[in-house]
Amino acid sequence: MVADTARFDLYISQVVLREAGDGDAEAARLRLEVVEGIPVLALSPEASALAQQLLQHGPLPAKAAVDALHIGIATVNGMDYLLTWNCTHIANAAIRYQIETLCRASGYVPPVLCTPEELMEE
Repeated sequence: MVADTARFDLYISQVVLREAGDGDAEAARLRLEVVEGIPVLALSPEASALAQQLLQHGPLPAKAAVDALHIGIATVNGMDYLLTWNCTHIANAAIRYQIETLCRASGYVPPVLCTPEELMEE
């Protein structure tokens, strides 16, 4: 299976850049090199407010504050998909409905929360 990347526009956030730059210096350099040139979504007050809603009234625990920011940024910026390998707090079928419901109640259309493999096609 391969993804038809020509069908998708890729975006990252400042939060992703921060995470990519953490850890071993050489590994961080390589990660940042891979994402260089990908447009960066802004961390707006609206995205932060939605993240807070996900933490206070949604299914995400306080320790998942960064995960809530990922969801908030993608949602507020109108992304169709949020790809992640984080199956604990983001691409988790057990809490996906609650996340989507809260996003909709806040006036947003949530992105599809999934792993890259789930977006792959034959």
